[in-house]
Amino acid sequence: MSVETKQPGETGSATPLSLPWWTRGDTNAFFGLAFNILVNVLTLTTLSIAVVKIPSHDVLGTVLPALGVALVLGNLYYMTLARRLAWREGRATVTALPYGPSVPHMFIVVFVVMLPIYLKTNDPMRAWSAGLAWAFMIGVIVMIGAFVGPYIRRITPRAAMLGTLAGISITFIAMRPAAQMWEAAWIGLPVLAIILIGFFTDVRLPGNVPVGLVALLVGTAIGWIGGYMSVPDVSKAAHDIALGLPNLRLHLLFDGLSHLGPLLATAIPLGVYNFTEAMSNVESAAAAGDNYNLRSVLLADGFGAIIGSGFGSPFPPAVYIGHPGWKDAGGRTAYSLASGAIIGLMCLLGLFGVLATLLPIPAIVPILLYIGLLIGAQAFQAVPRLHAVAVVAALLPNLAQWGTGQIDNALSAAGTTADKVGVGALGQAGVVYDGLKTLGDGAVLAGLILGTMVTFVLEKRFRAAALASAAGAALAWIGLIHAPEVAWAAAPKVALGYLFFGLVCLSCSFLRTPRPTPEIAPAEPIPD
Repeated sequence: MSVETKQPGETGSATPLSLPWWTRGDTNAFFGLAFNILVNVLTLTTLSIAVVKIPSHDVLGTVLPALGVALVLGNLYYMTLARRLAWREGRATVTALPYGPSVPHMFIVVFVVMLPIYLKTNDPMRAWSAGLAWAFMIGVIVMIGAFVGPYIRRITPRAAMLGTLAGISITFIAMRPAAQMWEAAWIGLPVLAIILIGFFTDVRLPGNVPVGLVALLVGTAIGWIGGYMSVPDVSKAAHDIALGLPNLRLHLLFDGLSHLGPLLATAIPLGVYNFTEAMSNVESAAAAGDNYNLRSVLLADGFGAIIGSGFGSPFPPAVYIGHPGWKDAGGRTAYSLASGAIIGLMCLLGLFGVLATLLPIPAIVPILLYIGLLIGAQAFQAVPRLHAVAVVAALLPNLAQWGTGQIDNALSAAGTTADKVGVGALGQAGVVYDGLKTLGDGAVLAGLILGTMVTFVLEKRFRAAALASAAGAALAWIGLIHAPEVAWAAAPKVALGYLFFGLVCLSCSFLRTPRPTPEIAPAEPIPD
């Protein structure tokens, strides 16, 4: 397909734009994104059955089909957005936004929302209904965010948004896959080598074979030859294959909504997290050259979460971190839809039990580590050198949240908690638990605020820094950051600290300072 385009000020006939439905780069990006989504769906399937104890026939027959339809429709929508952007700007290099089940929310809805209710009631259906209500509220909040998100994006420095995104990517996207790789390094490291060479260099495999496919085949072959996988497990899982069609589970959703009150403490900040993460993802895509309309993205993500909850899925879909990675891999407008369609079909056919026994996890997860590396690098490459300090500052809350999560999970496995062990005992062991916990609560918003404050200080815009710190004080006061729950006067001491920071900045605004030298170009790469 082609369209007629003209550059500004151009006269005469327009240059036809060739906008193919599929490119060789789409094949590369398709395998990478499909394996990314595959890992996530395998994970949420296992968590639903093994942790929350939702019956496997409900997970395979209701949750996954609902998710599968969302994957197809959502990625179809984002392919349409990408092609419209390509036509509007007259270029064929536009890359569609990747879309799938939100990774952080998978763990939050399981361990923070559904598992406590299951442990309290011993009723997996009650836990499931709470997850649906929570996902519904997430969707509502994200749709509300569609009308304030664009304004927030305009006033928030890029260093703050990309730094926060890098914090999420390095911790919650890359660290677990890295650990899973090193559990079977003899499988994971060769796969990582293929991915790094194929995606980060200009070396091409013979016949231009897709890098992602080769990586998966090599890792799977090593896993099977080395005895990492089991034939009896495959045979057992094959008995669970069954066609599943989406069906409304409104009675479960309404039951969960009738007990919504306790869920708001996590739904409100996580809904805010969703639209701020989407905002950062859109900014990341803009830094890579594709400037999407944020409102269109947020409305689609919110609508997807609401519809999914009605059909029985407690796992909100969202635009993924990683657009620059798939762009570098050659992905254009169709790779994401192809990935969503293939994984959606697998969801409808109930194949995920079998796939979990066929594909070694260490052969799949290196693609997530690749995304973590790329997004972490972009945060520094797409901002001025001066703002690198702000990027690091924006990273910190997510690092803290990840660290306290590891501590809490380890203590839980030992049958205790941080409260039972005591802050004093943890401190004697060198663990500053309270400080990490406070810094990490509401990590996405906290990272945006902290990165914004530091950026404005670096630019000597002290009054703007004071306003940003006042916003931080307000968010801490109501518990959206640095507090375990939303409440009035949730973190008064932290709020006071932000106010004092603002007063210092406001005082410095009256000092005479040299005129700042603007630095608007991204940092130049260091020569080899």
